Amino acid sequence: MGIISGDDALFHPGSLLTGDGHVVAPYDIEQQRDIGVYRSLYAQAGFYNAAASAFTLDYPRLSAVHIVNGMGVALGDSIIGLTAVEALRFLNPALRTVLYRPARAPAYVESLYHMAAGIIGEMRWLPRGLAELAGPEPRIDLGNHLFWPGFAAMPMIDFFLRSLGADPAAVPPGHKANRWLQRLCLPQLPDSWQNNDYVLFCPAASTPLRSIPAVMHKTFVAWLWRRFACPVLGFGPLDSPHYVDIGELSTDTPQFLSWIKHARFVLSSDSAAVHAAAGFDVPSTAIFTSIAPALRVRDYRLCQPIALDVPAVRNMHASARPQDIALLEQAYKNLDVESIAPVGINLPA
Repeated sequence: MGIISGDDALFHPGSLLTGDGHVVAPYDIEQQRDIGVYRSLYAQAGFYNAAASAFTLDYPRLSAVHIVNGMGVALGDSIIGLTAVEALRFLNPALRTVLYRPARAPAYVESLYHMAAGIIGEMRWLPRGLAELAGPEPRIDLGNHLFWPGFAAMPMIDFFLRSLGADPAAVPPGHKANRWLQRLCLPQLPDSWQNNDYVLFCPAASTPLRSIPAVMHKTFVAWLWRRFACPVLGFGPLDSPHYVDIGELSTDTPQFLSWIKHARFVLSSDSAAVHAAAGFDVPSTAIFTSIAPALRVRDYRLCQPIALDVPAVRNMHASARPQDIALLEQAYKNLDVESIAPVGINLPA
């Protein structure tokens, strides 16, 4: 593969190599808004890249693995991607993992990697000279995974395991539910909430396409109050007598995760909240619009997924087009909210 520039660099299914031999993330050059010319990292330097060619690694025999541009720049993707990295230690408890992260990923996402350092693996940041990544251990390029064909075709945890050269079937479902989150050191809740029951309403996703429309927020809060008879908390303003906005009490990722950890129940869109709830064994209901629930929550035993039937947006990852949002609003209005029956509410912790 020769020179890559312009949009081809931004959408390239892998990491990039600069003319002076530095490994960079396509996301970083997009944020810089100064796109130059590059070469494909995996085509030039012999990295494994499952988008280019499927591969399998014998993890029980490996001492270490290096993962470049793992595991994305979104919080939900990162939770699941780090679960896949942790699952490699089910195959080899002594395995050492080193992740090389984009330099300009959102701070709330990078916070998760700082917390995971020493739990999941060693964290390093790009750009790096190619010579710094040299060595006898396997080197895997996971750059720009959003643009890989397999990302939209299989459960995300299986996608990441395949992309790491592991067999998803070799990893039990219990190791695919993000429970490594329970090992994080998280802040305590404010004193006034430490011994009080509450449920969380998390309607926002990274795109309007996967968010719960504002027109439905009061309906869901009222249902949560009737169903659980305890305060309904959320991370933004909403005019409802049973709702408490804790946005000012949750200004970073550790606090966000702590509120989810201690919730009695989480009602969310197709967002990071449902993946965090699964990791803490908190019962949840997640409403899906364009992505099939099995691709995201198949292994979450305490999650009740609801799939809205909106054929016009099926398999789309993002949209804010008014015509798409209008279709979603109608589908939500057609949903029988009272029929929602959360799973696992009476199960022991």
